[in-house]
Amino acid sequence: MASYARTERAALADLLSQVGPDAPTLCAGWTTRDLAAHLVVRERRPDSSPGILFKPLAGYTDKVRLKKAALPYEELIHLVRTGPPRLSLFGIPGVDTAANTMEYFVHLEDVRRAQPDFKPRDLEPGLTEFLWKRVRTGAKLMLRKVPVGVELRRTDTAEEAQPVRVRKGAPLVTLAGPPAELLLYVYGRKGQALVTAEGDADAVRRLEETPTGL
Repeated sequence: MASYARTERAALADLLSQVGPDAPTLCAGWTTRDLAAHLVVRERRPDSSPGILFKPLAGYTDKVRLKKAALPYEELIHLVRTGPPRLSLFGIPGVDTAANTMEYFVHLEDVRRAQPDFKPRDLEPGLTEFLWKRVRTGAKLMLRKVPVGVELRRTDTAEEAQPVRVRKGAPLVTLAGPPAELLLYVYGRKGQALVTAEGDADAVRRLEETPTGL
């Protein structure tokens, strides 16, 4: 399973190199240079990590990221590609898989789906199942601000899949799509996720208007 974190990382590094430092991403206000700097700081500057989740500390996190973004672009890509140093939390065996598979999958799609020639990828079945497990367990946190009930129904299986309830409340909205697309939706990439929202029209509107993700 650790190979998925590595392969997504390698694919993202290749794409960052291909599109250059000034290409758009789905991360609001960030170019590919900004995204690369974020990934490097995340793995190499743990002192700045709290600002990712806690807004009062976000200024320091952004200061560290901007300093790293001033490095030559190819150096940033090299640091992304080679991964965390041995003493990093992310260098501990098993942590790369647990913490980086989704991180690099989502950010790879942040770059891919911001390009005009975007097409969905055909993912390996093992990666699809990994993402399905993670979206089922992580959706509650990602949807914590949503004022309606939410369930997920995957559409990539031969048999009709039973929906999984991930957010209590009423009325209920069903999000239907492949696991990768459902994960992107709950992580806040709603406009680019290939997902169908089913249910009361007002409830769907409220879901779509509410920020999701971290």
